[in-house]
Amino acid sequence: MKRLNMASTVSAVMGNLSTEILQSYTTSSLHETSTEYDYPDYGDIDSYIPCDYGRHGVRFLPALYSIFFLLGLVGNSLVIWVIACGAQLRSMTDVCLLNLAIADLLLVCSLPFLAHQARDQWLFGDGMCKVVLGIYHIVFYCGIFFISLMSIDRYLAIVHAVYAMKVRTRTFGVIAAAVTWVAGFLASFPDLIFLKQQINNTSQYHCFPDYSEINSTSNHFWRIFSLFKMNILGLFVPILIMGFCYSQIIWRLLNSQSSKKQAVRLVVVVVSVFLFCWIPYNVASFFKALELLQVHTGCESSKAITWALQITEVIAYSHSCLNPILYVFVGEKFRRQL
Repeated sequence: MKRLNMASTVSAVMGNLSTEILQSYTTSSLHETSTEYDYPDYGDIDSYIPCDYGRHGVRFLPALYSIFFLLGLVGNSLVIWVIACGAQLRSMTDVCLLNLAIADLLLVCSLPFLAHQARDQWLFGDGMCKVVLGIYHIVFYCGIFFISLMSIDRYLAIVHAVYAMKVRTRTFGVIAAAVTWVAGFLASFPDLIFLKQQINNTSQYHCFPDYSEINSTSNHFWRIFSLFKMNILGLFVPILIMGFCYSQIIWRLLNSQSSKKQAVRLVVVVVSVFLFCWIPYNVASFFKALELLQVHTGCESSKAITWALQITEVIAYSHSCLNPILYVFVGEKFRRQL
């Protein structure tokens, strides 16, 4: 009888700890930046040790978020102003550039809120949590999708120049942009509907998706699904699109009679910067998903993944500041209009 009661106690404790582990899911500043929970060794009930993540991000996240906010605000606002007033949206390229700048601007405008959360806690209420982080999740995907759309636009303009004259119009660009915004909105689910201001075990408020209202099985599934979804939609699909489009562009330019070294160099830079900014963050997120799948467990590895997520997410944010330089400022047409 005592053995049966002990088994029941162990099962109950393990169930509670498993729930805490799942609820500790974080991706840098969007989620809890400082957590402490019992991280169990699944082999022995007596081997619980406190896993203190610390608050290492406090030392650098607020400053970097502030810098990226200022750079992104100036750069993307200038792009929107020049395109709206000078270019007057004459082509699909103008529409794509305008919408990419809008998505990047909305993304960097969420950084002051994330900076305050990283430094202290979320003090803006549940409503602002849903609005600010909801917009963040949508434009997070929209920005990447618009970069992919830019690749398709350049592919049509260079590889299929004659046919492109019919499809690279402002009307077609507006339709493509609308579809891209809808795609970004759909890609933000299920995170969008679970955003909520929450209080952690240190009595601090934070804003991040809360899956605790659904059963533990679905809770676990949706967390893992969100991470793998980001890997697929945020990296693999864009890489496939960009890889095909830019490889065809380079092949066409290298086989043309005129010198296109500068154009080829720009293509290489655009692809390289995208990979540099997004691959590290997706790799860290992939390992976080493996942790949730219990492929690897342990306090030290969990802390290393959390630390990697914070650093790589900052690198990913920098892409919103670099886009105006890569896609607009290097263009002779834009400089002339400016």
